[in-house]
Amino acid sequence: MNLPSFLWLWKIAAWSMGLSLLAYLLLAVTGFWMFRNRTSPHPSFISPFTEGNRSVRSLHFLIGSCMVSLVLLLLLIGIIGTLGHFGSLGHSSHLIAGLIAVVLVLLSAGSALLINARRPWARRIHVGANIVLFFGFVWVSITGWSVVQKYLP
Repeated sequence: MNLPSFLWLWKIAAWSMGLSLLAYLLLAVTGFWMFRNRTSPHPSFISPFTEGNRSVRSLHFLIGSCMVSLVLLLLLIGIIGTLGHFGSLGHSSHLIAGLIAVVLVLLSAGSALLINARRPWARRIHVGANIVLFFGFVWVSITGWSVVQKYLP
């Protein structure tokens, strides 16, 4: 196809991926924080949030919502950019890695909405999905780097 440069699209993707990784890190920190406060009768550190876990949980939900949005934006950019540049999908293992990462993020977000005292299994799914998501992000980052090399002049 004789289309204009997609460099601006890849810049958005690079920022989105970087912010997704930052969000993942912040979610790990706030998630660990909530776990510590929930399992310890006397938290060993002082929370800067006056309401304890409630404020941390709200922050965790906000960051998680941002990460879901960023990952869906990355999916959209990947599809549009690949179709626009190559005319079809599936030119590397990055597609599979990306789809797995998207499914894991959506599984994590969906299970997070179900977490409560009557559904202890939802927390296990949420934490498990996020542990696997770490490896998904590593895989998508490695395959993404090889994809980026195809587009650079």
